[in-house]
Amino acid sequence: MTNILDYLLWRGDITFENDPFNEIDGAICARLSYLPFERILKAGEEITLKNAAEKMLKIENIEEKVLIKDDYKLIKALKESNRYNSAYAFGFVHKTDRQSQTQFCALTLRLSDNLYCVCFRGTDNTLIGWKEDFNMGLMCPVPAQKSAAEYLEKILLKRDKKFIIAGHSKGGNLAVYSAAYCREDLKNKITAVYNYDGPGFTDTVLESDGYKNICKRVNTYVPQSSVVGMLLGHKENFFTVHSENSGLMQHDIYSWNVEGKKFIFLESVNNSSVFVDSTVKAWFSDLTPYQLEVFVEAVFKVANETNAETLHEMSEKWFDSAVSVLKSVKNLDETTRKTAMEAIKILLKSTKSGFKKVTDKNA
Repeated sequence: MTNILDYLLWRGDITFENDPFNEIDGAICARLSYLPFERILKAGEEITLKNAAEKMLKIENIEEKVLIKDDYKLIKALKESNRYNSAYAFGFVHKTDRQSQTQFCALTLRLSDNLYCVCFRGTDNTLIGWKEDFNMGLMCPVPAQKSAAEYLEKILLKRDKKFIIAGHSKGGNLAVYSAAYCREDLKNKITAVYNYDGPGFTDTVLESDGYKNICKRVNTYVPQSSVVGMLLGHKENFFTVHSENSGLMQHDIYSWNVEGKKFIFLESVNNSSVFVDSTVKAWFSDLTPYQLEVFVEAVFKVANETNAETLHEMSEKWFDSAVSVLKSVKNLDETTRKTAMEAIKILLKSTKSGFKKVTDKNA
């Protein structure tokens, strides 16, 4: 299997001046935002990616500090890549706030004299980050979306250059949202927006002038069994990429097949993705806003009882977490418990309906 790391080795000696930015570069930039810049950069600092890679490689147990193991390989590849190691990273912002339920991270890359890329990080492994993802189904904008639009405006105002916006997972949603809702007079600086398996939007956003004005410049890529990328709605250019993984693990962008300067595409998502799409959307439409809000709050109230900050901490202390969860469920007030159970019943009904839709399609 050839992936974005192989592309870096293959095109690593060719600069952006000699070979234009492409969809694989967009995926690499999106993934760069997940690297631990918060451990090596202070506010207002800028750094070449080569120096950044060297500093990250000196972090104790760096292989265990990255979100997924292939990020460590990406750091090493950046150090050796002439295409990327002379690029500058600046404008790094990283904030996690439990009170406002916000997880937001972004940085900007100067890839050449005339080309910049704004990169938004997706959901990390914090419970706050996952709570904000759920909140996207309840309201728009969520705090991270507001932060993304404000961040992009500040960057665009400072430089009269061409910009590409990129993000993976929630970062892809932020890339599209920021481009749609930044100031109209700044949009002409945006040449393209790359969304890699990021969730879509409610009809309110899809029908807005801001989204319509940027839509033709947006390219969304999802794997064949996409779950995250199929949530909510999309009206932009949409491509299905072949992933070597199965199920939810296809969300891992390192599993996406690359051939030359392009992904290997399929005609459409598969039945499991259609099933998730129809099930979740049916569930959302059948729930009242109150039911959905109570359900989400109940889930994360239970999770917070574990005193874990991240999913990793919950899994490490799985027994203590399980005990805390069971106690917390019992302590939910009667109204919350009944509403959450009703939401689960509707989900099961939607699941049955989604299964019938897929089987009827194949009949």
